[in-house]
Amino acid sequence: MGRHGWNSGALRWRLTALLGVGVAALALILTVITTLPDDGSGTKGTTRDGDKVHGTPAVPPDQAKPDVGWGFTHTQYSADEGETASVERAEELLAGKPSPLPQIQHIMGWGAGNPEPVKGRYDFSEMDRRMDFIRATDGTPVVTLCCSPDWMKGGESGADKTNWSQAALETAPDRAHYKDFAKLAATVAKRYPDVRHFIVWNEFKGFWNNEQARWDYEGYTELYNLVYKELKKVNKDIMVGGPYLVMDSVDPRQTENASTKVKGAWGRMDQRVLDAFDYWNKNKTGADFVVVDGSSYTTDDEMLPDEFKATQKLTAVSKWVRERTGDLPLWWAEYYVEPGDSNDDRDDWSEAHRVAVQATGLTAMARGGASSGFYWNPQNKGASCAGCLWRSTRLGDGGTELPMLKMLARFNDAFPPGTEYEKVSVAADDVPNVAVLADDKTVLVVNNLDRTISAKVDGERFEMKGYEVKWLKR
Repeated sequence: MGRHGWNSGALRWRLTALLGVGVAALALILTVITTLPDDGSGTKGTTRDGDKVHGTPAVPPDQAKPDVGWGFTHTQYSADEGETASVERAEELLAGKPSPLPQIQHIMGWGAGNPEPVKGRYDFSEMDRRMDFIRATDGTPVVTLCCSPDWMKGGESGADKTNWSQAALETAPDRAHYKDFAKLAATVAKRYPDVRHFIVWNEFKGFWNNEQARWDYEGYTELYNLVYKELKKVNKDIMVGGPYLVMDSVDPRQTENASTKVKGAWGRMDQRVLDAFDYWNKNKTGADFVVVDGSSYTTDDEMLPDEFKATQKLTAVSKWVRERTGDLPLWWAEYYVEPGDSNDDRDDWSEAHRVAVQATGLTAMARGGASSGFYWNPQNKGASCAGCLWRSTRLGDGGTELPMLKMLARFNDAFPPGTEYEKVSVAADDVPNVAVLADDKTVLVVNNLDRTISAKVDGERFEMKGYEVKWLKR
């Protein structure tokens, strides 16, 4: 999904350049002790023992489940760096949640450096720091196996040769290096033995067949199967998922490349995406969970009929996927309900409006049968950050909770994997104006209007402010 770029803000795809003072000092010591000197081949800062277990891994459950719940993805800037007190505050904030949130980290990009700049020479320093943060917050770690070192895709080899341009990062490994990428995936799994969930690649980046104007689903599936086999060799209990396709949709009036079956007032699914999914699903070696990605709006950024009702697409797509994959848990690795501007910034809505539409989107995914979803955290370094989960840890008073995290954490706690949802009564005149999700203990009600209403839900009448998200006990 090109619109969301590589990280938060206009330059999402660039990596963090500076470490915190304390972390920098430790990294310097470790570099002197363990890294190789530069012998002219660009190996400075790298080690040969990439598969050496890092730190003190958290102890995973004896039988980890393939679905993990509702969490978020770390992007370029996260809470692992900044003012010491703010970082600690963020750690305590997340660790203190009743149900720790699952957290995704990519192996290259989104705050992580090139993991293997030279074949057989590794640098996991930034990835290590992110994993340490996830461990400190008691979160369930999820690793997305993307992207690939330059030498795997026609670029230069060397610790100082990494091309961080978006075009370079969005290039898939050459077929001749698929096995090398699978071996890198195995190295990552050995280094972080507490990670039980791996996603293979991100959004089919680099897997577009220009000649045939369709996705190169054969190439992706070949890569996926090699990675799947290598990870299972490391530990049979590791769980692997894909294909992480962007479930694009077009205007409901469009016919070219538009599905005639998967459609609604929100639009029509791009048939080329559905074809790619079906090929992977039929030809995959195996999968422990299924991963998709997408927005509620069309490829032209249309929210049809409006921003709230457009989320019905997430329900329709979830049901379509579940019909094809049976009992496999469904994850939304990314989901978007607010179009970005030319810089991919999303700050036109008030925070209350944003939280309300996000809550409605989560409700739509759950109704469709999804059991896990990850919010793409648009974190930046400034005091103002639309949609962020916490106040930036680069600030002295950072690391405190923001409205989006409060809602996401509550949703994760109230509706964990395995939740059996129940129908609740909603007054006829309220049906168009509220989104509702309930189990036997909790009812989530979202006011889709920018005005106060008097709603009657589950036999109870109450007043709701504009865009209010309300939690009822049963």
